[in-house]
Parts: sequence; structure tokens; C-alpha cells
Amino acid sequence: MRTLMPWIRRRHFQIFLLLLGGILLLAVVLMVSVNLWVLSVTRERIHHDVAQCPEERVAIVFGTSRWTRGGGRNPHFEGRMQAAAALAKSGKVEHLLLSGDNSTRYYNEPIVMWRDLRGRDVPDTLLTLDYAGFSTFDTLARAKQVFGVEDALLVTQSWHLPRALFIADAMGIGAEGCAAPEDGLQRSALELRAREWLARVATVGDLYIWQRQPRFLGPKELIDIPLVSDDALVDEASADTD
Repeated sequence: MRTLMPWIRRRHFQIFLLLLGGILLLAVVLMVSVNLWVLSVTRERIHHDVAQCPEERVAIVFGTSRWTRGGGRNPHFEGRMQAAAALAKSGKVEHLLLSGDNSTRYYNEPIVMWRDLRGRDVPDTLLTLDYAGFSTFDTLARAKQVFGVEDALLVTQSWHLPRALFIADAMGIGAEGCAAPEDGLQRSALELRAREWLARVATVGDLYIWQRQPRFLGPKELIDIPLVSDDALVDEASADTD
């Protein structure tokens, strides 16, 4: 009997390793499958040149910290502000919804974005601030349910856009992605990709398994964008023919 005990222990250990390997394999297959799904349904709507981004009434600009952990200026933030300002000044969008985290009195992403864009000569009348965009999910849920956005141009980096577009689809927002510049990024491409691959899997769970709800909604604050009247259009057409 004693001679059998080591064999039994080894056998149990081998079974444990097989089960663990099977679980890890399933996890990898799930992660790859989910990511391929998200990428396949969004890649055709990602525009990598701001100048080539389609026109839309509202652009949603996703917040991030202005500074890196090391104290330098965050290139993600800089890229998003460059893209947002270019879209506004070119007339491609009529309004910018600046959505970010304002979870404490010392951290306010929307205000920082507003100040930066004002410094780039973007008028206040084109800016609406969403102070409860605590995550990509919250930003898009609030854009639909609070601000009444039906169609939008999403402004963020290209690695972030597939997840943002996927969530927008689930929220019923007709969205296109406008990739912000990524020059000077400090994080490695591998690190960003690994983080996003995990985040996409979590997003599918949030949307279709756990039925995640936004952290805070509050009352409706519909974005008011003045429409061009028929008379104005007639006057403009008449001016063109003079």
C-alpha cells in the first residue's frame, strides 16, 4: 500500500495539471474569440486620419488625465485635444461632448479638457461637459440616456476605439471612430494591447452577462445644437447665385 501512495499522489497531480491546462486553454480561446468579434464588427468604422473623419453633429471626446504618473504631459490627452480642436475648427462636428472622471474635488477631467480646448480657440458654445464619465461604458450610456445623443463621432486613440464603438452599438448609438494622434506615447504597444484585450472581454460580460448599469445618470441634459432654418438656407443659396 505504501508503494502505491507516491503513484496515487503523482496521478492526482497530473490530473490537476491537465485540468488547469484545460481551463487556461479555454480562457485563451475565449479571450481571442471575444477580441476577434469586437475587432471584426468595428474595424470598418475606424478612421485613422482626423482629416478623413466623417462629418457628424456631435463628437464624444473621452477623458483621460492630462499628466502621466511621471509628471509629464500625457500624449493620450494631447492627441485627443488636437483631434477635437481640429474637428471643431474644420466644421466637421457642430458640438463636442467632453466626458470624463470627476470623482473627487481634486480630479476633474472635463474641466481640464474644456480649458485646454478654449486655449485652442474652440468656442464655449460648442462644448458640453459630462462630469460622470467614469468609464467608457458610463460615458456612452450617459451620452445616450442623459444627453440624448443618437449618432456620434467617437474621439480617442485607435487602440481604444474598437471597445468604444462596440459599447456604442449596444447602447443604440450610431457611431464612427476618429482616431486621435498617438505620437510620443510612453506605454509600450504590447502593454496597451494586453490591457485592451482584457478590457474587451470584460465589456462583453458587462453588456451581455452582468447587465451593467452606469454608476450615475441623473436628469436629462439634452444637447442644444441650433438648427439652420429653412429661411437661412434659402438666403445662403440666393447669395451663392448672386
